[in-house]
Amino acid sequence: MAVKGILEGLATTLGMMFERPVTIAYPEVKRPVRPRFRGRHELKRYANGLEKCIGCALCAAACPADAIFVEAAENTDEVRFSPGERYARTYEINYLRCIFCGYCEDACPTEAIVLESQYELSYTDRRTAILGREQLLVPVPPGGQPTPQRVAPHSFDRAIPDMKDPE
Repeated sequence: MAVKGILEGLATTLGMMFERPVTIAYPEVKRPVRPRFRGRHELKRYANGLEKCIGCALCAAACPADAIFVEAAENTDEVRFSPGERYARTYEINYLRCIFCGYCEDACPTEAIVLESQYELSYTDRRTAILGREQLLVPVPPGGQPTPQRVAPHSFDRAIPDMKDPE
């Protein structure tokens, strides 16, 4: 009776030796992420280069882990970062606290914060795990201008210019 169990175990082991391995050789081979995967945060821009974040801090209020800190400042015609009245002067995400729930993405009224597909997040010390606005902002799209921009006086008072997404 015990011999039968041993033979069944050996048959299972021998059968598994001829199947393809389930593991992959990471980091040489990287698996594609699933469509609904939530990875590293990115702060998006409009096609003209202005930042989508208006410094409202709704993302920080929605974060259950208290991982986001936003400090807003006023936009002026000489120094304009976003199309709104305010912009996020300080925007920090503490990845040691973040649970990647996506509530910040859901709460954002301008779709400025998006959890993208980058999953390689490793840090050697605690300070590098706190990413600031400069590290989170996506590059300026082709044809856009970097922020801060100088705009014509009162050009943002009535109608926002063409703010189409680069996608």
